[in-house]
Amino acid sequence: MRERIFIAIGLLLFLALFTTPVWWAAASRTRAAGPQIQLPQHATACVAPAAYMRASHMQLLSNWRNDAVRRGVHQFHTADGRIYDVSLSRTCLGQCHSKTEFCDRCHAYSGVSAPSCWQCHNDPQLTARSIR
Repeated sequence: MRERIFIAIGLLLFLALFTTPVWWAAASRTRAAGPQIQLPQHATACVAPAAYMRASHMQLLSNWRNDAVRRGVHQFHTADGRIYDVSLSRTCLGQCHSKTEFCDRCHAYSGVSAPSCWQCHNDPQLTARSIR
């Protein structure tokens, strides 16, 4: 009977310590400000709406890869009629964003690691050649 009291006290102490960060954040009512992502001055729109890009950009890039490599489709047509190259280096990184100022800031804020795409698609010389 006596050990039940110690077990209950131990469980309550564990739960209190384990959930302290949650309670601390709720009590402070502050949130870390996310990175302010903006389109470059020369760009009028992204390939998809901002809300979609925040939630599903990796799915879009995965679809682009599959379309280009497996189906031979090398152009992406948006709903409003714009046409983009199906290329991370030539479209996203080449025309609008830099990896360090755009992608790395969001991934660091979100706490996610960069995908393996960067092993091949982060060559500054490749991006500079594709802009010309």
